[in-house]
Amino acid sequence: MPIKACADKLKNELEQFGFPPVFPGDVEEREEEEESPDPADPTKRAKKTKSKVAAKTGNMTYQWDIMRSLGINDHDIRKFTDPQHWLEYFPPLAKEDLKSLGVRVDWRRSFITTDANPYYDSFVRWQFTKLKERKKIKFGKRHTIFSPLEGQPSMDHDRATGEGVGPQEYTLIKMKVVEPLPKSLSSLAGHLVFLVAATLRPETMYGQTNCWLHPDINYIAFPVKTGEVFISTTRAALNMAYQDFTSEYGKTQVLLHLKGEELMGVALKAPLTSYDVIYTLPMLTIKEDKGTGVVTSVPSDAPDDYAALRDVQKKKALRDKFGITNEMVLPYKPVPIIDIPGIGNLSAVTACDQFKVSSQNDKSQLEKAKEMTYLKGFYEGVLLVGPHSGKKVQEAKKLIQGDMVASGEAVLYQEPERSVTTRSGDQCVVALTNQWYLDYGEPGWKETVRNVLKGVRTYAEEVNNNFLTTLDWLHEHACSRVFGLGTLIPWDPKFMIESLSDSTIYMSYYTVAYLLQGGVVNGSTPGPLGNTSRADDSGHTKCGDTHQPCLVLLDCGIATSLTHFDLLQMRALFTAIVKGDLIIMLM
Repeated sequence: MPIKACADKLKNELEQFGFPPVFPGDVEEREEEEESPDPADPTKRAKKTKSKVAAKTGNMTYQWDIMRSLGINDHDIRKFTDPQHWLEYFPPLAKEDLKSLGVRVDWRRSFITTDANPYYDSFVRWQFTKLKERKKIKFGKRHTIFSPLEGQPSMDHDRATGEGVGPQEYTLIKMKVVEPLPKSLSSLAGHLVFLVAATLRPETMYGQTNCWLHPDINYIAFPVKTGEVFISTTRAALNMAYQDFTSEYGKTQVLLHLKGEELMGVALKAPLTSYDVIYTLPMLTIKEDKGTGVVTSVPSDAPDDYAALRDVQKKKALRDKFGITNEMVLPYKPVPIIDIPGIGNLSAVTACDQFKVSSQNDKSQLEKAKEMTYLKGFYEGVLLVGPHSGKKVQEAKKLIQGDMVASGEAVLYQEPERSVTTRSGDQCVVALTNQWYLDYGEPGWKETVRNVLKGVRTYAEEVNNNFLTTLDWLHEHACSRVFGLGTLIPWDPKFMIESLSDSTIYMSYYTVAYLLQGGVVNGSTPGPLGNTSRADDSGHTKCGDTHQPCLVLLDCGIATSLTHFDLLQMRALFTAIVKGDLIIMLM
């Protein structure tokens, strides 16, 4: 995928800036060095200054400039707009560099892992055909990290930042704006308008006393499929649009642009809380790149909320600045909803008092308070209110979430755990997409692997435990994409096999690569087997000459004569551990 992305960048730069391209700010950057006041003092380094024009345009880096920096001339750079040219140009250079370092390599086993190499392409098609036959590959809608720009899921291999980041599920709490609508929302009259807050703790909604907004953050109001209007940040709205919240997939219709300060003091009807009406109040620590920019406040169990609520109640100047009246904040007290052994039923209040938290700006003290309450609250806390009263929080959490979703008081929403940027520079969202996926979460498959693991000697217990932990969290893994280089899915060629998915058993291919391809990375020269044709649609590959036997010689003395070398028969090769060839996975 990085190769295709770079080739596309070159193509776009040619279209935009001509040939040879002249980029904005393409001025000669003059650098002047000032001599050190004391030449005998090497710690005083020379200073460099940029020309005024260069300083204004900044250090813009284009793919074309990167290629030039490698010593490639403009006419040759043009060839790199074809992704296949990268596969021809760089491998020989890498090989020479490795040789110059004295690295000992059996170059016969080198290969390119795209359909430019018909042998490796056939190997992967065979692998996926077998997985499909065994019903390990399925098709359906799944939440996945997704690049809107590229129009496809973004796997770890595709990312510039955010490797290992997955979707995070939130409960989206719908807080209804009480009518008549305030002046800032008057154009939405006739609609049901909701501020939507993303929470990881739906069981605490019984203790809501207010709703937090950041006065300087930009919010939007947009319609969803149900006919309701949601208010959130633009970033959160885009995530929702890719999760089928909106009428048009991936698109939001903005009805209003709003600053947080325009929404201060708005009356809300919030689900589960014991207060009939709660109000929006200012919180300056809300981040625009996390959640929806709308935050529920539960001061009984969240130290941040308790400290911030106390600040607003104590500081009249702060209330006056944002038009918050006394009635909107002074009558609201923390509500006991969860009892934690050893802490009590107002854990945030207790923790803030114990660690002497004086305001919401006491970051280090608040961290200690949160450490004291959150983990213990989840594992040992007992719910005091509602139909699930008496149950432990960890048991009640999912039940309350399910109840709220079923009643229409909440919806499920996902976004990346942290920021994810693709190699092409796109900011990723979580999307609900139709895709082929490997069903790693299938219980039967997991149990088979656990049984295999029992017979594996890992030497260190920690290694075995890591395998087991990984098996526990493994679930569906998207294995299809529409952008990049690789192997097409045999039964659905509009999709390509995702680059990490075709890497699960490619180590085995090293053991037979030299038999299939004659020491050429792209397989253009046949190896000892003389197999020259690529796989058909079923994933099968036949010898070029069906009358010429294909001889397979393994070091352990096994010789097999085949009139048709069918890759579906490669399991016979993979079940052998040959001298000098340790096969990682046995088929």
